[in-house]
Amino acid sequence: MGLFNRLKAGLQKTRSNLLGRLGELFSRSQFDDDFYDELEEILIGADVGVETTLEVVEKLRTQVKAAKVTEAAQVMEILKKQLLELLGNERKPIELAAEKPTVILVLGVNGVGKTTTIGKLASLFQAQGKKVMLAAGDTFRAAAIEQLEIWASRSKSELVKHQQGADPSAVLFDGVNAAMARGCDILLCDTAGRLHNKTNLMEELKKVLRVIGKALPGAPHEILLVLDATTGQNALAQARVFNEVAPLTGVVLTKLDGTAKGGIVIAVARELKVPVKYIGVGEGIEDLQPFDPAAYVDGLLAQE
Repeated sequence: MGLFNRLKAGLQKTRSNLLGRLGELFSRSQFDDDFYDELEEILIGADVGVETTLEVVEKLRTQVKAAKVTEAAQVMEILKKQLLELLGNERKPIELAAEKPTVILVLGVNGVGKTTTIGKLASLFQAQGKKVMLAAGDTFRAAAIEQLEIWASRSKSELVKHQQGADPSAVLFDGVNAAMARGCDILLCDTAGRLHNKTNLMEELKKVLRVIGKALPGAPHEILLVLDATTGQNALAQARVFNEVAPLTGVVLTKLDGTAKGGIVIAVARELKVPVKYIGVGEGIEDLQPFDPAAYVDGLLAQE
């Protein structure tokens, strides 16, 4: 199955939620207030978000009126263009550092698929011929280290770990030094997803950032936040909290295939002003894909 078809299949629940109502809506011959009100309702229902939806619909209304558009297909094309503009139009791949290793810090609360995402990213980079190392910085969650060990073995990556309960910053400090010493291209750093409370977690994250920067000035080069698409607006709330502490360079949205509210991708991109770099649309390694805005919008609004 090609990338687009996997994406289209992964967005099936969201598209099914949208399509029946959009199909009926766009079969109308009049684009009046009722049309725009219902479009708002549909987009909010798909978790595009209230603010984002209001912006999209108001721009759509203005452009349709200014261009004197009367055909439903043309209105749909304008809607697609609006969504693409919010998503940034182009792919935003991981940017490799000028000198290796590229240190990628991966954040996220427990349960979003963070450690699995790290394993899948390791496999993707290995397939590109990169030498990859994983650092098991989530030392608080039971089985997190073992889970990362399995992924390291599966992806043929090297692994740096300490005992459960060890200082995460110490693990990542050792990871950076080991990656430099062994000539690794990429170091993927796992981090804690839950501590005693939010303040505790954020303080730990600040410490991790300081220690990595001391081990290798300029690192981490990428800070990715993993979000579970099925949690909708809660994912957005999590992202705001992390973004206050760590300057996010990208978002990975997992479990898009498990939600009827895949519009959360648009809300995240607009409200955080942080690019979505990868999306997960299934369990397989190949189902973690570099995010392609045009393919996403086409997959979201594609007719059956």
